[in-house]
Amino acid sequence: MFNDPRIAHVGIAVQSISDALAFYRDVLGIEPEHSAMSDGAAIVSLPFGGPVVELLEPATPDSPIARFLERRGPGIHHICYQVTDLDAALQRARDHGYRLVDEVPRIGAHGQRIAFLHPKATSGILIELTEPAS
Repeated sequence: MFNDPRIAHVGIAVQSISDALAFYRDVLGIEPEHSAMSDGAAIVSLPFGGPVVELLEPATPDSPIARFLERRGPGIHHICYQVTDLDAALQRARDHGYRLVDEVPRIGAHGQRIAFLHPKATSGILIELTEPAS
């Protein structure tokens, strides 16, 4: 019925991408795949054989990532699940009373449609939904 949802990526808030990259390069031997800017954050994607780890550094002091770091410090910011039909998944979330951050999908850092669900509705985890690249 839900067409095989998958983990797309895990977003990790960091003070400095260059400092955080040291671990991934020096210890795990992973090099960044992509970089982008979105929602006031610099984003670097690290491949993990399927799901990706996104390092998120605030680009402005009033960005969502900057506020997250101020409140909680570095760490997991969100998890992104890939769904086959984003509009249908958002409608199911609405039908079941889940609070949405994005009522309407928008274009994310890598040009794909995305939408976030509020962490107060999802056991404290900020959830992003996306569709496969077309």
